[in-house]
Order: sequence, then structure tokens, then C-alpha cells
Amino acid sequence: MANYFDADPLAQASDFRCGPRSYDGHDGVDFALRDLARMHAGVAVRAAADGVVRAARDGMDDVALGAQPAQALAGRECGNGVVLQHGDGWETQYCHLRRGSVRVKPGDRVVAGDGIALVGLSGQTEFPHLHFALRHAGQRLDPFSGAGAAAGCEAPDRPLWRDAARLGYEPVALYNAGFAAGPPDIDAIRAGRRDDGPYAPDTPALVLWVDMFGVRAGDRVRLRIEAPDGSVLLDTWQAVERTQARRFVFAGVRLRTPRWLPGEHVGTVTLRRAGDGVECSLRRTLEVRAVPKPGVAP
Repeated sequence: MANYFDADPLAQASDFRCGPRSYDGHDGVDFALRDLARMHAGVAVRAAADGVVRAARDGMDDVALGAQPAQALAGRECGNGVVLQHGDGWETQYCHLRRGSVRVKPGDRVVAGDGIALVGLSGQTEFPHLHFALRHAGQRLDPFSGAGAAAGCEAPDRPLWRDAARLGYEPVALYNAGFAAGPPDIDAIRAGRRDDGPYAPDTPALVLWVDMFGVRAGDRVRLRIEAPDGSVLLDTWQAVERTQARRFVFAGVRLRTPRWLPGEHVGTVTLRRAGDGVECSLRRTLEVRAVPKPGVAP
């Protein structure tokens, strides 16, 4: 999850748990893809419930915000999108769909779970994701709380997800991580160009990186790398100085011996938030092995 519905009725922003994971006026929830490679591979967008297509648009390019003039998006901020009507005043909207992927047209009937398009990068967005919005009788609602923005972030939770698909709240998302052999190229990683190994024993450095959504000032991020024999190559903490919607962090260790030990190296990223007990972590592995020379059998 990248951004939640803005549950603050004033000129500020907060998610339904009074956290910072939203922005002013955000009228839906954003489901982000890890990188552009995932988008190009194709991730289906499915109808949330039975309904009829009220509107559909396709043909807009998958181009990140900033790579096109703002006036080109006026009135089309949703990008390629679909609006479904579900009866009794209920409506869902699906935005930023991939160009050429919309499978439905106005008047079509769909069943819950039907594929209607693919996640894309069209419209007013900086990263590939689905913006999902829910409305009832014209009022915008947060599917996590069942309330509108006027209710504020302390309204009682009455989630509207089906029980089988009910989603929990993530105070922070460590949504992508991996290794690099030097200072990581953020743009390349977010485009899906990453080197997951195996690495040669004489690789000049082992660098662990993480891409995160929803960090707060005061958070601490730990990056730790263990060698195959259990010895610790890196164990460092970094402080988050300011609250950010998205943050990229990395740390590494240079090769100071003739070679890295062959085998599986383990990288662990942990975020710890003081005061409210939030702690989350993820683990990535990297294999180091000798790479045979061309024409030489391993």
C-alpha cells in the first residue's frame, strides 16, 4: 500500500488511523507495484463487485508525472480508467491503468473478480499503481473505515472489504529491497533494472538497499548483512530526519579481504518507530559464487 484515503477534512492530511500515509484531498487508496518491470509484466486489475461499466478511457501513455506538461493532464488526472456502478448508489473507480489494457466499455456487465485492465502509469502519478476509489450516493468513502473525510481519522472503523479480502493497516511499508555491488541507482531500481546476483567473490562491495513508503521523523532503519558463516559484515542504524511519503536508504561494506565467502549472504532491513511499538522487517538473500570463465566448465 502506498497511500491511504485522506481522512482529514481540513487542509492537511492523515490516514484513517491518524497517521501520515496520505496527502491532502486524496480520495482513494493506492496499491503500488514494486517497479516498472512488474508493470510491463502485467498485473491485473479486477472488478471489486458485480456491476455495469459507466465510463472507460484508454489511450493515454504510461508516463510518470514530470515527464509531461501538467496542462496535458487537466481533466484527465485519473489517466486511463474505469468507473463501475454497482446499484443502490454504489460506484468504484480504477485509475492509472496501462495503455491498451482496458478490456471493458460503457454498458458492459462485469462480475466481481473479472479482469478489467492492467495496472499502469497513466495520468497524474509518479509510480506504477492502481488508484481505487469508492463512492456512495456521490460521497467519497474510505473502504478501510467506511467513513468519508468529514468524519475525521478517529471515526469508528466499519471496513467495507469483503471478509475474505479484508486488508490490514500498514503504518509503514518496506516494499522493495535488494543488493547492489556499489552505490545503487535509484532510478534503475525503480525501473526494474536490478542485479540480484549471483555475485563474484571479488565483487568490490556488498550494498543493502530498501525503498519505503510512509516513514516518519524519528524512525530508525537498521541494515544488516551476514556472511554464510554467520559473521556480521554490516550492522548499522540510520535515523529518519523528516516525515516522507517515500524514502530510499542504503548502506554497504567494501571488500577488504581477497574475496567474499562463497554461499548465501543474508541482508535484513528493520524499521523501528519509537513510542507506538511499530517494528517491521524484511529479509533478502544474495548468493556469492565463482563465475566460470567462458569456455571453462564449472
